[in-house]
Amino acid sequence: MIARLPEWRESLKLDVVVVNGENASHGFGLSTAIATDLFKAGVDVITLGNHAWDKKELLRDIDSEPRIIRPLNFPPGTPGQGSFVIVLPNGRKVLVINVMGRLFMDPLDDPFRAVSECLSRHKLGMTAHAIIVDLHAETGSEKMAFGHYLDGKVSLVVGTHTHVPTADYRVLSKGTAYQTDAGMCGDYDSVIGMGKEASLYRFVRKLPGERLQPAEGEATICGVFVETDDRTGLATRIEAVRQGGHLSPSFPVL
Repeated sequence: MIARLPEWRESLKLDVVVVNGENASHGFGLSTAIATDLFKAGVDVITLGNHAWDKKELLRDIDSEPRIIRPLNFPPGTPGQGSFVIVLPNGRKVLVINVMGRLFMDPLDDPFRAVSECLSRHKLGMTAHAIIVDLHAETGSEKMAFGHYLDGKVSLVVGTHTHVPTADYRVLSKGTAYQTDAGMCGDYDSVIGMGKEASLYRFVRKLPGERLQPAEGEATICGVFVETDDRTGLATRIEAVRQGGHLSPSFPVL
């Protein structure tokens, strides 16, 4: 992704690039060095999730890098912030929110209430020209409920965490773009990005086995491309992005 992004920013005329980086460091957390490489490649904001603190250095560094955001609904006093406002060269503002679900995840504060409180300070089409929500969650039901809950209030609700791109990308009835999961950027000849043999051993033998290591075959870059209405901030288009590797390709055409 780092190699492709500069070209894509230009060819697709991308205003904002948001990446979920909680597995960027070989599947376990985000290192400061990898975050720096992502920013140099053209990423504007990096979101996190349940692996946010796998790299302990991030606990130290996150307060000095506001472009890295962790789930908004972590308890009060947790280092870092759950949202960030990007100010574009033309003055337009894009709010990015990261929040984590609760079903089959670590017990956190209510994500619905947390996002509602954040949105009470930001109005789509007024104080924010676009609003992006990364919901890091396990179940499709919670993600879908979240999409409908925020429909008409934000530009995009996109799920992360399950590592598999879903085929349900669409613009909801009130104008919010939605996809249950954007998928991972990694080798899909794997078990959610990890080497097959060690993963199979754990399932078949029910023993811990060796430490899981990332699969190192050709990666597929997965994500979503969204266009919004400059006046309302609502979505006018969402397309899947899948390039390289083992999945069928999909790429927006301007």
